[in-house]
Amino acid sequence: MRGKAPLGTRILRDTLDWEALTDDQVIAAREKANRVASSRAARIITGFPDRRARIEATSIDLPGRRLALRVHRPKDTGRKLPLVVSFHGGGFFAGTAAQNDWLNSHLAARCPAVVVSVEYRLAPEHPLPQPIDDGYDTVVRLVEDAAQWGADPAAVAVMGESAGGTIAGLIALRARKDGPPLSAQALLYPGTDWTESMTEYPSITENADNPTLSVSRLRAARKVSLPPTLDPRSVSPLMFDDLSGLPPTLVITAALDPLADHGSRYVERLREDGTDARLTCYPRATHTFLSTPGLVPAARPARREIVAFLRSRLHPVPPDGLSPVRQDSRRG
Repeated sequence: MRGKAPLGTRILRDTLDWEALTDDQVIAAREKANRVASSRAARIITGFPDRRARIEATSIDLPGRRLALRVHRPKDTGRKLPLVVSFHGGGFFAGTAAQNDWLNSHLAARCPAVVVSVEYRLAPEHPLPQPIDDGYDTVVRLVEDAAQWGADPAAVAVMGESAGGTIAGLIALRARKDGPPLSAQALLYPGTDWTESMTEYPSITENADNPTLSVSRLRAARKVSLPPTLDPRSVSPLMFDDLSGLPPTLVITAALDPLADHGSRYVERLREDGTDARLTCYPRATHTFLSTPGLVPAARPARREIVAFLRSRLHPVPPDGLSPVRQDSRRG
């Protein structure tokens, strides 16, 4: 491994042989993990939500399905706010929106913004591209009904971690042609290559003993979520021929993450094609570290960077040079 992982992450070590599990066993393991991640006790690890934000569990109706949402918004504002649509990680077959309450609530309070986290459908019951379609269709509907959500349809960003970063990146790629216009994207240790070469990057080998993401789980994610009839390049942002015309991008990677090179290579490609892209790699950080701030100290500076990036892209500075955010901060 490229360095020593924080001591506490040992309790998250993934010891399951995911590749050997049947679909039913994958579903059972997912449900158990999601119950733990959603529990109040887990907040010692996943982080306590910002008290200045409120969290509402609701749903959205899309053609042929209803998706659960977690909506984070600041408690002390009645004005229209930017919209950030957030996607959790989990390899397309696991994970839950609640695991990102810490990051999303702090972003809602400190950007400020309406942050909507999507419970997209999961494999193996709903393989790719269904999770991606859920993400894109949700963004479109939220923007169409922005007034209902107290959001500004002209200030929209997408954000996702791991497989959720894949979803956010693919939404941005689709939106550049089909809309809606996006002001920014924040991709947190994203998976950008789901082809057969996904495990052939140096960081995969160097960080194979990373406690929070095993190579077995990576391969299982591809096996479970990618049907044989689907071209994996179509769900791999790194493999797109043209990455121009995308919104300003922040990519966060973790030095101890097998997927670190997925993020850095994607930033290289974005810059080559003229997209404004910034990369920050946090040392002594593991995969999922923004979902485990109780164990990985790097989560806090990374959160500050994400908030500052999205604030700069979503809150235009008025003619007097004083941003609405600073005006709010004066009031304490």
